[in-house]
Amino acid sequence: MVQAKIRTILVALFCITFLQTTFAQKKTETNDQEVLESGIEILRTYFLQDKNWHVTDADVRTNIRSLINFFEDIPLDTALYFLHQKQLADTFYVYRLPENVEDSLSVPGYVPAEEIKRNVEQIGIDLQSEVQQNPIPVPEQVIENAKLEAPLVPPDKGMVLFADGSYVFPDTLIIPEVIPDSILNSPEEFQRLVKIDSLRSAYVEQKRLEYNDSVTTETVNRVAQEYRQNMFEQQLRFKTNRYRDSVTLNNYRVLRIYNDRVMDEVNDTLKVVIDLLTSYADYIDTTTVNVLNMNGDPVTVTMQNGNTHFAKMWLKNAQNDSLQLVLKSMDKKSVQLLVSDGVTFNRFSERQTKDFDFESLKENKSGFSKMKNPYAVETPWILNGEGSVGFTQTYYENWKKGGESAISLLLNLKGSANYSSADAKIKWENSAEIRNGWLQPGGKGSELKKNDDKVEVTSRFGLRAHKKWYYSGEFNFNTQFFRGYKYPKADHPDPISAFMSPAKTYFKLGMDYKPNSDFSLFLSPITVKNVFVKDTALIDQTKFGVEAGRRAFWEPGLNAEFKYKTNLTQDITWETKYKMFVNYRDPFKKLDIDWENNLRVQLTDYISMRMMLHMVYDDDVLFPVYDDDDNKIGEKAKLQIKEFITVGFNYTINRKVTRTKRVR
Repeated sequence: MVQAKIRTILVALFCITFLQTTFAQKKTETNDQEVLESGIEILRTYFLQDKNWHVTDADVRTNIRSLINFFEDIPLDTALYFLHQKQLADTFYVYRLPENVEDSLSVPGYVPAEEIKRNVEQIGIDLQSEVQQNPIPVPEQVIENAKLEAPLVPPDKGMVLFADGSYVFPDTLIIPEVIPDSILNSPEEFQRLVKIDSLRSAYVEQKRLEYNDSVTTETVNRVAQEYRQNMFEQQLRFKTNRYRDSVTLNNYRVLRIYNDRVMDEVNDTLKVVIDLLTSYADYIDTTTVNVLNMNGDPVTVTMQNGNTHFAKMWLKNAQNDSLQLVLKSMDKKSVQLLVSDGVTFNRFSERQTKDFDFESLKENKSGFSKMKNPYAVETPWILNGEGSVGFTQTYYENWKKGGESAISLLLNLKGSANYSSADAKIKWENSAEIRNGWLQPGGKGSELKKNDDKVEVTSRFGLRAHKKWYYSGEFNFNTQFFRGYKYPKADHPDPISAFMSPAKTYFKLGMDYKPNSDFSLFLSPITVKNVFVKDTALIDQTKFGVEAGRRAFWEPGLNAEFKYKTNLTQDITWETKYKMFVNYRDPFKKLDIDWENNLRVQLTDYISMRMMLHMVYDDDVLFPVYDDDDNKIGEKAKLQIKEFITVGFNYTINRKVTRTKRVR
């Protein structure tokens, strides 16, 4: 894309050079206009419009804008001199960061997110195959510790294995619970019972040893398997992180080399364009100078490079003597004065030297006249701002009832600038909200977690159609500041979201019913939703509905938005905002809902309690679905719910911007 743009610029330079040659040969004004339009468009693209290109020197942007708009900011001569010095210094005019390369996926050597995902999966497959062929060895100490953990049966407790049914005596070793006296009185029978009892003891000891061997083997196998699994996960995590780091470094190096080459080409092009346009502007620019004599008679002298202009004027003195001069413009900076033959002399004559109207000092007999107020005060702009900080800290040590220490912080900043014309025919509402919260459970040293992150900007412009109805257009943008993770972070080190990943933008056209400043019903049948993921190498864009290999998608639809704010009491305020977006491509399945409720209780002048319930359903945001065995079987959209209650400091600004209007 950038190379195609460079080729276009080179073609434009050829056209500019050709047109400059034709200008030198006194061609038509049409060719002159094409020279200006081509060169100015190139400068405007890289210095004023394309946000991916940054200017190395702020003064360069100011002087380039002056070159484009001539006398908008500073005189053209100053701009031309400044740019000439910059040309001599052989400096860069614009630069671009490697991460702002738009066509990164087409740069040779750049590894996209889809390929990274495949390679990470292949690393796991290769490691699994390697482990199967060469099992991970288990240290002897781990095996010895596992043997100590085995629940063995002590030597004198072997009968518990027969009592709980683990083993059963054979019929030959069974002794009756009640022994008849006839057997006890018979020496032969008594000796037989003694022998059976001895055999039973040996049999019990044999089974006890067999049981202990099996338990030890089972415990050792289990501990060895857990050890091998942990080592496998550590090796997999190490190999994956090392691969991701190498890819990140490679992508940055590839983009930097590619971007440096493009920057060189662009700056070389800009130098040629600036040189052509400054020469051209210096040639065609004219300066008009007014020269006045003592009587105030003006003479206009036009000053221009390459052309000579003449003008005549009469010099006057106090006696009205006259001397004719000829003014000849040599270039834009030089004027030559020539004395003409015309000379006229007048003699002195008496004249009144003081002219004063003494009638103005006479008393006004009619008295003072009434004066109406010539001005009226208007308040077209109303500025509102609100900031709050909530902080919560709990600490436990030797607490009998149990608990966990925690620290949390929530920052909320809101601002708006609303314009309304005096006749209420035009309304322009602008608002911005920044919300950020962090939580550290377990006290100092534990994992810091993000529990809220929002950046939203909205601008709505309306023209009154009928009474409280307005033809309205709205722009809405929302994203987040910091990276988001699936906690615990140690088990999921890769972020699932980041700044501008994703970023959602809505463009809406429709009708807005607004009877007052606290109520709004906005219906926009023409709505475009755009979802953009900036860093596809770090963030999986498919989780937000973006196809693999792409960064963004858009969809048309119908948007309905409802806002309402009311004071339940003097110190309790409730505000609700409901948004619904229906996709025209699949209206019966594709649906987005965003419903936010805020309740604020003002406890003191600067302390308030806030409660928020936020529910979101976005069919483009997918969550994994698992079966009963915790196996992933698919993905689907789910209702997202967020709720918090916080008490903290708040400060509110409500200011009306006034201006005066002359009453006719």
